[in-house]
Amino acid sequence: MELEKPEEQVQHIMAEIGRVVVGQKHLLEGLLVALLSEGHALVEGVPGLAKTTAIRTLAQVLGLGFGRIQFTPDLLPGDLLGTPVFVPDQRSFVIRRGPIFAPVLLADEINRAPAKVQSALLEAMEERQVSIGDESFKLPEPFFVMATQNPVELEGTYPLPEAQIDRFLVKLVVPYPTEEEERAIVDRDAEPEFQVEAIANIDTVRALCIAARAVHVASSVSEYAVRLARATRDPGGTGVQIKGSSSVQGVVALGASPRASIYLVRAARARALIDGRQYATPHDVKRVALDVLRHRVIVSYEAEADGIDSEAVVDAVLAAVETP
Repeated sequence: MELEKPEEQVQHIMAEIGRVVVGQKHLLEGLLVALLSEGHALVEGVPGLAKTTAIRTLAQVLGLGFGRIQFTPDLLPGDLLGTPVFVPDQRSFVIRRGPIFAPVLLADEINRAPAKVQSALLEAMEERQVSIGDESFKLPEPFFVMATQNPVELEGTYPLPEAQIDRFLVKLVVPYPTEEEERAIVDRDAEPEFQVEAIANIDTVRALCIAARAVHVASSVSEYAVRLARATRDPGGTGVQIKGSSSVQGVVALGASPRASIYLVRAARARALIDGRQYATPHDVKRVALDVLRHRVIVSYEAEADGIDSEAVVDAVLAAVETP
């Protein structure tokens, strides 16, 4: 299936989601960037900011199968993946599949689950398959994990392992709505619940992903993405000046991996498609850089004590690395 005007289909999807979700344009566009890039999205924000609503609405508008699981400290891998169940009539075990066998998985409050569950999810995110007992099962295609996370300062939450965080193409931080948006949210609460229309299907989503992969990326754009990722590993050698720090030495404990360079280019392609272009520009890379890099840069304990976080490092890198 090939779409004649994929950018118009994307805008139609955005408009339909906007009939339910007030504001949060950056969140919605970030979710679409992840989806078109065939990656996963981690959404962070305090409770009550429509994170779950936005993800659920996106799945409904796209006409995709939707699985949701609430992550809790007592969750077991079988609750997510499925488990063998003995069927007396057949005198054998049958695999009862879990909610992960859906094109879109909403992992709600992902940072409340124990390590064994996170390991099971990691395999699914990276290899698009799961292991139940001694058998492996392919997941649907496409397969997207849209996970929500409460800030780690809140009680009962735990930081995700770095290896798992790196599998998320983007990390989207959801702010509080503006006063005007909050009034619209309150007014809409008194209205009958609106049912969104499924204006796409799996074939449409696959075609959009193919269209995103076909977006042209010049060598100067890909080189810019590589320079940004490498600058997070050695900010001192790139002339980065971080606000609030007299020296960049020892600020970064772990920089972005080469996977970040790949994801920057993928996300830039998706960003260009959303804007209706068949070519990506350095500005596209710059627009997605914070979402792609913020969770891949780990600052040192000393930097945290000085009030410097990963976003400050990424902002400084974007300011220091020359844009083509």
